[in-house]
Amino acid sequence: MTTRFSNFSDLAEHYAREVQTPDYARAFMEQTELSRLSVADEPSSAEMPDPDIAQAAIEMMLATVFDLFRDTRMEDFASEVAWGVANSFHVVAKRLDDREDAMARKLQEKLREYDPSEVYATDVEDLTMQARSLAECRDAMECMRDHAASIYLVETGRPFSPVRGSRVSMKNNASMIEARDYLASQRAQRREQFAPSGPVVVFSGGQQFTDIGQVHDYLDAVRERIPSMVLATTAQNKGADVIAASWASRQGVPVILCKPDASRGASAPYQRNARMLAFKPVEAIVCSGGGIQANLADRLREARIPMHIVREAGADNGPVQRQAKAEAQAGPQAARRAANGDDLPPF
Repeated sequence: MTTRFSNFSDLAEHYAREVQTPDYARAFMEQTELSRLSVADEPSSAEMPDPDIAQAAIEMMLATVFDLFRDTRMEDFASEVAWGVANSFHVVAKRLDDREDAMARKLQEKLREYDPSEVYATDVEDLTMQARSLAECRDAMECMRDHAASIYLVETGRPFSPVRGSRVSMKNNASMIEARDYLASQRAQRREQFAPSGPVVVFSGGQQFTDIGQVHDYLDAVRERIPSMVLATTAQNKGADVIAASWASRQGVPVILCKPDASRGASAPYQRNARMLAFKPVEAIVCSGGGIQANLADRLREARIPMHIVREAGADNGPVQRQAKAEAQAGPQAARRAANGDDLPPF
């Protein structure tokens, strides 16, 4: 067995070059002097973990997993163990997120029951403290998850994907203002998380599509014209969709994973294709695949969405590939011609 890193400074330097590190200082910021995570806990003045130490711990944790198994007969399992590490942070972050949502609902109910008493103001302040404390811990947990996911991507070449996503008056006292500010902030954060505000670019490709260079070229070309793009993929676990998700992770592009609803049976992927058009995409990239990709391409043509058809390099369609890539560079007008024209052969 060999070890890649002889000391921690080598490890830190390596990941500084290779990994897009989240903003630990922001994620571990203490927004209030006191914190309280449940009604059973007393308010605490304990500080958040040191962000620099937290960052170093995540890097050391993941590097140790890969170094332990490297060049041994168990090397193939390193990625599974590392995935479990990243997923553990994801699971805890989700639980904190659920607890914060429950606390926010209690806070909303309390605000609707306004009375001017000191007891009421204390209850509102207490609920707000609990909600903010849970949000702080969730932010820190998500930061560590995202960092672990970035390292997982660098080490394995695959993106991590979890198994299962004022004015004060007698009737507006300071505690209510703080509570309402918190709730407004939470709603804005949720809207951006589940309905990103940037222009959506739809992407899909077959599970056997492996031409990394072509996918990167098309996505780079689109992002050059649409810097604030959000990528919506058909979320298959191998092939073109994985290549696109890896690219998005490296570029810091938000990704919407549009998984089919398994309860819908065989029609689920096609119903998912229809739902993707509800994002009102401004452009689309469809790589060669099977009936799912052909169906999506047909829907995009019907909706007159600018679209690029990408075929595996080496197939007998070189002129078509060169034309499509030139259209990707040229912009959405040319892409619209490609989407509605008859010059592209079927999948």
